[in-house]
Amino acid sequence: MVAPSDKPKSPRPPVPGARILVVEARFYDDIADELLRGARGAVEEAQATMDVLTLDGALEIPATIAIALDAADKAGKPYDAVVALGCVIRGETGHYDIVAGESARALMDLSVARRIPLANGILTVENDQQAWTRASVNELNKGGGAVDAALAVLRIKQKLEA
Repeated sequence: MVAPSDKPKSPRPPVPGARILVVEARFYDDIADELLRGARGAVEEAQATMDVLTLDGALEIPATIAIALDAADKAGKPYDAVVALGCVIRGETGHYDIVAGESARALMDLSVARRIPLANGILTVENDQQAWTRASVNELNKGGGAVDAALAVLRIKQKLEA
């Protein structure tokens, strides 16, 4: 089991008004709820706003993000950063490897091609216990961590484009 760091988090500057797109897979509803709770807390702390799109599975997240980014740009309301949330638990077949690997690859491709801060908060774990340890806002809080990661890249982007 991975223990959370005892090192205190250094304060991060807020990004008031930043628009964050969160696309979540809800195959495991209870874990998805906790990941989203962590994400909401991090968005609020950063003084940003977020829109949430919900799907059943993680493999559909990259296409949904691409569609949503295009629609937001067309509407004149582009997103500043994107966060993918979900959970893939290893089963008895090779499906886990396909979903985990292909969703991660597609997310990285989107981030680089679109030059948008995009954090992969899709948990890839062996069992429920590992998923809960990572999702829980009182433990590793990977939902909040994914938002923090996307916002860290956004802050760098804003600084370099200033």
